[in-house]
Amino acid sequence: MPKLSEEDKALRTKIILRIIELRGNKTDKQIEFAHELGVDKQQINSWESLSNDRGISIYSINKICNGLNKTLKEFFDSPIFIDENK
Repeated sequence: MPKLSEEDKALRTKIILRIIELRGNKTDKQIEFAHELGVDKQQINSWESLSNDRGISIYSINKICNGLNKTLKEFFDSPIFIDENK
């Protein structure tokens, strides 16, 4: 699998920050969030890890959204995703 470009890494970071933000509004504990989503805590840790060389899939983001009763639009409709360069 090819490495992420710098632009992809920036987007991955924004997605991670958004996941942490939304999870933090519900629970501070990854294990509780994992239980609610029906995944292992290691999966949440992987999704939130900046050292992961892979990006998170849209399917995983959708799973998170479903667990938070959010739409994908609501997930991405955040100031985190505003590109200051455009």
